[in-house]
Amino acid sequence: MKIRIKGNSVRYRLTRSEVERFSKDGYLEEKTEFPGGVFTYALKAQSGIQHLDTDMSNNTITIFFPDEEKVQWYHSEQVGYKASKPLENGKSINILIEKDFACLDHVDEDQSDNYPNPNKTC
Repeated sequence: MKIRIKGNSVRYRLTRSEVERFSKDGYLEEKTEFPGGVFTYALKAQSGIQHLDTDMSNNTITIFFPDEEKVQWYHSEQVGYKASKPLENGKSINILIEKDFACLDHVDEDQSDNYPNPNKTC
């Protein structure tokens, strides 16, 4: 699972095996170690919600995913889910969860578990 943060937007990208594991276990987590501590980001299935939700505590960003949709997402062609959550300061946080597609250009990372890119050419 990869994370991308820009301003008040957070996006997770999941490989095929991660989407499959999430559909079964309802939980994924990644950690990045820094000299001053550990940053954690997680995706957690939660019953009773209709849209993505998020929270941050103890250096951990958790995005909550509707439990009733996790298996359907794995079996579908749907690329992702998005939501916007209002914050107490009047701003909002944008949340996006996506299947990770293989890049069309040459990169040095292993993409063997990524979804085939529907755009075969740029």
